Amino acid sequence: MEITLTIDDKQVKFKSNGAVTKRYKMQFQRDFFTDITSFGLAIANEDIKSKNDGISMEIMRKIDFDLFLDIAWVFAKTADNTIPDPLTWLDGFDTFPIMEIFPDLQDLIASTISSKKK
Repeated sequence: MEITLTIDDKQVKFKSNGAVTKRYKMQFQRDFFTDITSFGLAIANEDIKSKNDGISMEIMRKIDFDLFLDIAWVFAKTADNTIPDPLTWLDGFDTFPIMEIFPDLQDLIASTISSKKK
């Protein structure tokens, strides 16, 4: 699955495929599924996409933003291998609207952890 989002007036591709979990482990020395599980538990019972008035402060308090940025980077790196290291990549944006792109990246996370029936 691949999506393109506009961040700081730049078109940024994000992609989920079989290499995501390995790339994540190689870059951050942490297990993708363990991090996703802890991330998911932190916002359990909250459907961010269903919020009509934006993301509540309660949800924001539960989100580990560093973890989210790591996840965003690995999806961007999977889509474009020329993406630099995470800090250099983030330095390339004047603003990085985490709360705006979070719902879109949820779909990529879901596609990474789900399986397809044949």
